[in-house]
Amino acid sequence: MTQPGSAGLLAGQSGDAQGTTAPTRRGTELSMLAFAAGLVTAALMLVEANQNESLTLRIVWYGLAYLALFGVAHVAVRKWAPYADPLILPCVALLNGIGLVMIYRIDLAKAEAALQTESEWENAVPKQILWTAIAVAMFLAVLYVIKDHRTLTRYGYTFGLVGLFLLALPAVLPSVIAPTINGAKIWLRLGILSIQPGEFAKILLLIFFAAFLVSKRDLFIAAGRRVLGVDLPRARDLGPILFCWGVSVMVLVAEKDLGTSLLFFGTVLVMLYVATERAIWIGVGLSLFALGCLLAYQLFGHVQVRVETWLDPFADPNGRGYQIVQALFGLGTGGIAGTGLGAGRPDIVPFANSDFITAAIGEELGFIGLAALLLVYMLLAMRGMRSAVAVRDTFGKLLGGGLSFALIMQVFVVVGGVTKLIPLTGITAPFLSAGGSSLLANYVLVALLLRISDAARRPQTGQKPKPVNQAPIAEAHTVMVERPQ
Repeated sequence: MTQPGSAGLLAGQSGDAQGTTAPTRRGTELSMLAFAAGLVTAALMLVEANQNESLTLRIVWYGLAYLALFGVAHVAVRKWAPYADPLILPCVALLNGIGLVMIYRIDLAKAEAALQTESEWENAVPKQILWTAIAVAMFLAVLYVIKDHRTLTRYGYTFGLVGLFLLALPAVLPSVIAPTINGAKIWLRLGILSIQPGEFAKILLLIFFAAFLVSKRDLFIAAGRRVLGVDLPRARDLGPILFCWGVSVMVLVAEKDLGTSLLFFGTVLVMLYVATERAIWIGVGLSLFALGCLLAYQLFGHVQVRVETWLDPFADPNGRGYQIVQALFGLGTGGIAGTGLGAGRPDIVPFANSDFITAAIGEELGFIGLAALLLVYMLLAMRGMRSAVAVRDTFGKLLGGGLSFALIMQVFVVVGGVTKLIPLTGITAPFLSAGGSSLLANYVLVALLLRISDAARRPQTGQKPKPVNQAPIAEAHTVMVERPQ
């Protein structure tokens, strides 16, 4: 039973809730960043102790560079996105730090091998720290320039066209500028730098898909014809997204970038389901995926090689199956608890600091360490999806959900290929692997997630509603209500 004046009390509580400033939780973020820094520093010390049986000043410089970069990132978030989720940046910092530790550990192994064979080798850690600094600078630029994520909807089609252009650029340029590396033609060589434009096209196309689905959401649900019990949207409404998605997948297949093709397909399918809330799109998408796999296997020789190597890598352990065989041996050597940081042999796995860095981590940290790393990825994606659910606009929900799913889908493709769950695709683990393009693009992705999170957690502004004063029940008028006959 409602007490006298309870309506006014509830109205007052609502007004106080809206007027109270929500906690920013930036102190929590700073504490988690300090924890990540301590963990990374301890890992560097273990690597040096096991490899060199001594500690050098390089650990100090690497640790200070790590602290400086994420200290600047924290100050920027505190100033430009004060209500953002406090766990997103620490998760990224920990993943990036563990990646730097493994790259440094593999550098030490390569240096020892080069000393024994009197050969040359390249130190990858300074370059990775430089790329991290550039990525953090881009992260700051996105946070500063994009004050409201909803402004991106104005340029949805522009982002889509630019994304398609970047995606197709390596396929149309000559091999001098766009060489074929490891069987895939996805790189651009600009002097001493090599970039992968598809990493940036991924984010631009996701913005386009989110903006387009928001503008056409009602037409997807209401307009169109009913075929076999399914309400299909009109062709002119569904056409642009199908065209953009189809061109993207065909270009990536032609460039032999199968991992990014799978990433695009899965992410767009999930965004379409989220926009329409119809499970039929999942069934249609999986059916098209199965059909596409069969066609790709029949039409492209490199797809057949990937599938045959996946089914039986030990058929040619010193040739086509060498990478996956060495990765499986490394994971088996690590077992449950791992060999210990600096005590394994991850350097004998090809591309151990890039495509196969999760195999190196699984060898030295074991199943426990690799599972913990995957939990950090899952936490990062869940916090991003939580922000997408909480944000008040449909575009933010679609974009935040798409970015978060793209991140976790990329992890699935990478780890699934290394562990022989799915065919090997050759894409890199986000924030872990050596390389600049993936790092730059993923930091832009995180900046967008933080911007959406800030909008979701920021308290609404407005005038505080006045409490409704009601007369006490003793002074209330008596009203007679007749019961209908």
